[in-house]
Amino acid sequence: MSAEVLVFDILAVLAVTAALGVILLRNPVHSAVSLVVTFINLAGIFVLLRAEFLAVVQVIVYTGAILVLILFVIMLVDP
Repeated sequence: MSAEVLVFDILAVLAVTAALGVILLRNPVHSAVSLVVTFINLAGIFVLLRAEFLAVVQVIVYTGAILVLILFVIMLVDP
């Protein structure tokens, strides 16, 4: 087993675990943090696929902008 396959397996397991955390966690802020972990792991998988531009766009657009918008709405609504 090569190192690249091992890194992919680790990133994939972490991404699936964090995605389950998005669904299963009761606190919306904890769920949003779990979503950040999912997006970062997905960006790592894109880097392994040699799609660096897509990884950067993933981090900037989704992790940066979309998640800030989600947290802003959560804080504004105050569940």
